[in-house]
Amino acid sequence: MHLYSLTLQRPTGIVCAIHGNFSGDKTQEIAVARGKVLDLLRPDATGKIHTLLSVEIFGAIRSLAPFRLTGSGKDYIVVGSDSGRIVILCYNANKNVFEKIHQETFGKSGSRRIVPGQYLATDPKGRAVMVGACEKQKLVYVLNRDVANRLTISSPLEAHKSHTIVFSICGVDCGFDNPVFAAIEVDYSDVDSSGNARKCLTYYELDLGLNNVCRKWSDEVDNGANLLVAVPGGGDGPSGVLVCGENFVVYKNQGQQDVRAVIPRRADLPAGRGVLIVSAATCRMKKSMFFFLVQTEYGDIFKVSLEHDKDVVKGVKIKYFDTIPVTTSMCVLKSGLLFAASEFGDHALYQLQALEEDPDVESSSALVRATDEGFLPRKLKNLVRIDQVESLMPIMDMKVSNLFEEETPQIFTLCGRGPRSSLRILRPGLAISEMAVSDLPDVPNAVWTVKKKVSDEFDAYIVVSFANATIVLSIGETVEEVIDSGFLDTTATLAVSLIGDDGIMQVHPNGIRHIRDSGRVHEWRTPGKRKILLVGSNRLQVVIALNGGELIYFEVDMTGQLVEVEKHELSGDVACLDIAPVPEGRQRSRFLAVGSYDNTIRILSLDPDDCMQILSVQSVSSIPESLLFLEVQASVGGEDGADHPANLFLNAGLQTGILFRTVVDMVTGQLSDSRSRFLGLRAPKLFSINIGGKPAFLCLSSRPWLGYINQGKFLITPLSYEALEYAASFSSGNCTEGIVAVARSSLRILMIERLGETFNEIVIPLRYTPRKFAVQVKQKLLVIIESDQGAFTAEEREAAKRKTREDVDEDFSPAMKRRKGSNGEDLSPPKEYSEAAEMGEKGNGNVEQMETDDNEDVALSDEHYGYPKADSDKWVSCVRVVEPKTAKTTCLLELDNESAVSVCTVNFHDNAGLVGAAPLKEHGTLLAVGTAKGLQFWPKKSITRGYIHIYRFLDDGKSLELLHKTEVDGIPLALCQFQGRLLAGIGPVLRLYDLGRKRLLRKCENKLFPNDIVSIHPYRDRIYVGDIQESFHYCKYRRDENQLYIFADDRVPRWLTASFHIDFDTMAGADKFGNVYFVRLPQDVSDEIEEDPIGGRIKWEQGKLNGAPNKVEDIVQFHVGDVVSSLQKASLVPGGADCVFYGTVMGSLGALCAFTCRDDIDFFSHLEMYMRQEHPPLCGRDHMAYRSAYFPIKNVIDGDLCEQYPTLPMDVQRKIAAELDRTPAEILKKLEEIRNKII
Repeated sequence: MHLYSLTLQRPTGIVCAIHGNFSGDKTQEIAVARGKVLDLLRPDATGKIHTLLSVEIFGAIRSLAPFRLTGSGKDYIVVGSDSGRIVILCYNANKNVFEKIHQETFGKSGSRRIVPGQYLATDPKGRAVMVGACEKQKLVYVLNRDVANRLTISSPLEAHKSHTIVFSICGVDCGFDNPVFAAIEVDYSDVDSSGNARKCLTYYELDLGLNNVCRKWSDEVDNGANLLVAVPGGGDGPSGVLVCGENFVVYKNQGQQDVRAVIPRRADLPAGRGVLIVSAATCRMKKSMFFFLVQTEYGDIFKVSLEHDKDVVKGVKIKYFDTIPVTTSMCVLKSGLLFAASEFGDHALYQLQALEEDPDVESSSALVRATDEGFLPRKLKNLVRIDQVESLMPIMDMKVSNLFEEETPQIFTLCGRGPRSSLRILRPGLAISEMAVSDLPDVPNAVWTVKKKVSDEFDAYIVVSFANATIVLSIGETVEEVIDSGFLDTTATLAVSLIGDDGIMQVHPNGIRHIRDSGRVHEWRTPGKRKILLVGSNRLQVVIALNGGELIYFEVDMTGQLVEVEKHELSGDVACLDIAPVPEGRQRSRFLAVGSYDNTIRILSLDPDDCMQILSVQSVSSIPESLLFLEVQASVGGEDGADHPANLFLNAGLQTGILFRTVVDMVTGQLSDSRSRFLGLRAPKLFSINIGGKPAFLCLSSRPWLGYINQGKFLITPLSYEALEYAASFSSGNCTEGIVAVARSSLRILMIERLGETFNEIVIPLRYTPRKFAVQVKQKLLVIIESDQGAFTAEEREAAKRKTREDVDEDFSPAMKRRKGSNGEDLSPPKEYSEAAEMGEKGNGNVEQMETDDNEDVALSDEHYGYPKADSDKWVSCVRVVEPKTAKTTCLLELDNESAVSVCTVNFHDNAGLVGAAPLKEHGTLLAVGTAKGLQFWPKKSITRGYIHIYRFLDDGKSLELLHKTEVDGIPLALCQFQGRLLAGIGPVLRLYDLGRKRLLRKCENKLFPNDIVSIHPYRDRIYVGDIQESFHYCKYRRDENQLYIFADDRVPRWLTASFHIDFDTMAGADKFGNVYFVRLPQDVSDEIEEDPIGGRIKWEQGKLNGAPNKVEDIVQFHVGDVVSSLQKASLVPGGADCVFYGTVMGSLGALCAFTCRDDIDFFSHLEMYMRQEHPPLCGRDHMAYRSAYFPIKNVIDGDLCEQYPTLPMDVQRKIAAELDRTPAEILKKLEEIRNKII
C-alpha cells in the first residue's frame, strides 16, 4: 500500500502573530504562524483581511519576531523553529515570496528543552536578536549591513546559565546605547537543599565594542510573573519593562523604584482565583505618546499607561478597556486596527474607535494593596469588529456523511472550546453571498452586463433575455428598467457585448443591432429566412453561426463600424463557438474555436491571409456544448515567484458533464496538454468573468464552478450555491467583482467570498466543549455530547449573574458609586450588565448584531464574556440532538455533574435480556452515552463512578427519553454496537452488554488490556480495540463460548488519539505526537485465525513481548506535524475512490489517497526526491527528517511538497522535468489529476 498525502485545508489556529512593514511600502502586514505554516495577511482599505502568501515550512514554528535595521524602511522576520537554526526572512512583494536572507545552525533539530528557538527578542533599533531555549541556553546574534547594503549576521554570542528556566524574554529599548535584553528566569540549582526557588528579572547587555554578552542586572520578581512587555525608551519614553504577574503589573528598570499596580478583577471571579496576563500589545500614537493593551486569561483587555517625567516613572494606571475572546497574540497597526489571534475559535480584526478617558473601572500604583473594586464586562465600547477569519481549531471530532443528499458529502466537525464551541458543516467550495435577489415576470434564458464605453469603470446595463422579449436594466444606486437604451426589446437576445470603444452590440435571431454612443443604431439583417443560432465575439471581432452551418465574420473598422469580412460554409450545424480575446497591442485575435456535432473542436484562423482556414482539430468524447478562450498574461516573477509566458487556454463543456481544457499554441494554433474533469450531470456552460483583476471563468453544471488563478495556481473550485442557468460578470460601485445570474424566474447578484479557500462552512453554536458525536443516518440527525470542567450549568450561570447584578446595583464598588458626574449626568452601571445573564447560551447567537448595533440593550454574549469559573471537581455536560439541514437543536438534555465521554447508536436484538417484557423492536435504534462522575486529572486521574445511559429516540429521532442508567466501575471511554449488543471499553476492560429492563446486563468481558480502551471498531466477529498507550489490539469473539480473545497487538507502544477501520486486517491510527500510521495483520496469521475451527490457537498460544501471540506489521508511517484528532474513510468526489481524511487540533484537514498504479508511485516518489533536493524547506528543517520525526516515513508520498512544484522558477521546473523524462506541463497535469481524485 502506497499513499499520497495532501493537506486540503491548512491549519486555521494561530500560534503567534507579529506585524510590520514587510512589503516595504507604507502598508503594514501581519505575519502569523499556524504551526507548520507561515502566512502573511494584509487588511485592505475596507478592513477585510486578505492572505497575501501562505507557505508550508515543513517544521514547527515556535516563535516569530520582526526587526528593522536603522534607517531602513522595511521589516524582516526572524523565525524560531524546531530546525535548530535561526532563519531571517524577507518578503519580496514583486514575486510574492519569502526569501531566505540568512540561516544559521546553532543546535539539534526538534523542539528540545535546551535548544534555543522557543523565545525570540529583537533590539528595538534592529541591532541584535536573542534566541532562547526553555532552559539554560540563550544566544545573541549581532545584525548589521555590508557595503552592498545587505543584511549580515554575526557568529552567536552565548548568554547561557545552567539550571535556569526561562519564562519570557524581550528587548529593552535603551536608544542607541548597548543593546539590552530582559528575561524572567528561575534558578533551580539550590532547590533541593533550600526547597525554594525565586523568579528573577535579569538584564543581559550586549557590548558592541567587546563583542560579548554579560549579565548586567538581576532583581527578584513575584513567582507569578509570566510575561515581559518592553517600554519605549531612547527619548520616546522611560525605557524599562512591564512585568506581568498574577494579579499585578509591575514597572521595573535598573536604578529605579518598582511601580506596582493591581489588575482589576471581575465581580463574579472567586476570591481564590488569580488574574494572569496572556498577551500584550504596544500602541504608539505620537513620538512620545504610548500605552499598552494587555489581556487576561478571561479575555478582559486593560489599557496600561505610565505617568512619567522623562526617564522616571511615577505611576502605573490600569483601566478596563473591553472584553474579547482570549488571544495568543494581539497586533496593533498604525492604521488603528487591532488583530486578535484567538486561542480557540475565529480570529478577529477590530477598529480602535474610542481612546478618550471615559469613566470606567481603574486601578493605579497609588493602591498598594489588592482592591475590592470589581467590574462586569460590557459590550464593546472602544473596539468595533470589522472582519473575522474563520478557525476550526481545535477539531474535536469529525465525520463525513451526505446528510443533505447533495452531489458530494459534507464534513461535520466539532470545533472550539467552552462558550466558543461550535458544530461546523463544511462543504467543498467557495462561499457565495447574495447581494440582491429579484423576481422576474417570466423564466429568462440569458443575462448579460455591458459598459457604455471601454473606459468606463463599471457596467451600465443588465440585459435579460426571455423567449420572445428582452428587458434592459440600468445600473446605478438602484437597478431600474429603462426603455430608451436603443435595444430591441420585442425579440429574444442571443448576445450583448461592448464593441469598439463606444458601441454596444445586440445580436438577436434575425440580425445584429449596433448601438453607437451618439445614439445612432445600425442594423444588419440575416439573408433570407435564415436565423442566427450562435454568436462569438470579443471587443473588435464578431462571428455568427446561421442555421445550416454558415459562419459570417465581422470586424470593427477604423471608424468603429461593424463590417462583414468573410463567409464560410461548414459541413453541418455548429454546436458552439468562441473567439479568443484580442492580445494587447494587436488589432485582432487570430483564433476562432468551433464545436461540431461530430464530437470535434476546430481552431480556425481569422488572419486576413488565411481567414477561416482550419489550423487544428481536436476530437472529444462527446458533443461540445460550450466553448471559452481564457488568456493568461505573461508574468516575470509572478504571484508564485516564477516566470510565466503568456498562455491561451481553450475550455470546452461537453454534454456528458465533462470540462475539457487544452492549451492553444499562440503562434500555430495547435492544441496540446489536454485535461478533463467531470463536473456534474448537466453539460457545463462557460462564462467569462474577472476575479482579482485577472480573467477567470464561471462554469454552470448541476452546480456552479469557478476557474481562477490564486497565488500563481489555476484552480477549478465548486461554488456552494444552487444550480444557475446563465451568468455574467457584474461591476458596480457597491460590488466591483460580482456575478449576475438567473436561476428559474429570479435575477440574482452574487459575490464570491474568500478566494483560495477549499471549504465553506455553516456554524451552529454549542453550549459546552464538544467531545464526540454520532450520526443518525436514517433520520439525518446528529447527536452531540458536550462537557466542561469547572463550569456552571446554564441555570446556575443565570442565578449567579442575577445575584452579581443585584450586588452591583446595591453596592458595586467605589468606582460605581461615583457614577454621577460633575454635572449630574447619569453614569450608573449600564443596562447591559443586568442583561448579560439573559444571553446565556442564547448569547452565542448574532454576534454581528451585538457588536455593530447602537442599541444599548444588546448584552455581551457568553462567546466573548466566557463562563464563570467553578471548582475543578464540578462538571457540566449535555446531550444535544441537532437537525443539521435546518441548523436547529431539537433536544437538549443536561446531565447532573457528570462528564460525557462517549456516545454511539445501538440496535439491540428483540427481547434480548427481557423475559416476559414487551418486544424491544418498538424502541428501534437506541442511544448509549458513557459518563464519568467526579472525574479528576490532578494529581492523578480518578473518578467516583462511571455510568452508561441508554436513551430512546422519540418524535422521529428529534427528542430523547432516558430508559435507564447503569453504573460501571471505570470510565466508559468507548462504546460501540456489536452483533445486536453493546460493546463498552470501561477502563482496561472490554465488556459486552445486553439490554435489560432496568439496567444493562453483562454478557462477557476481557480484562487483559494494559491501559484504558479509547476506541472500538467491530467487523464481523473481529473487534479492533485501541488502547490509549499501547496502540491496537485485535480481538475475536467466539459466540459458541461467549468469550473475547486477544490474538494480535502492536509491537510499538503508541498514545492513540484517533483510529479507523480500513479492511479486515488493516487499521489506521494516529498518535499524540502527530504521526499517522497503518498496521496490518500478516495474511498467513489472519488465515490461520479464521481457519481454526475450535479456536485452540487463540486460547492456548503463548504471548510474545508480554502481549498477544501475534504482532501486526506497520505498512504506513507518516508524520503530519499536528495532533490528529479524528480519522474517517470516505470519498468527496462523486464516483471517486475512498480516501482517509483526518482532522487535527490546529484545525487543518488532510487526506491520504491510495495509489492504484505502480507507474504513479514511481513518478511521484521521484518527483518528491527531486523536490527535496531543489527546494529545501524555508525554515531550515530537513524534509525527510521532518516527515520521519518519530518513525521513518514509509510508503507515503508528501503531496504538499510535490504541489510546490508550480512555484519553482521555470528553469528549475524544466530541470526536474528533464530528470523525470517529462515536460513541466505533464507534471502539472499529474498533480492536478491526483488532486481531483481527492476533492
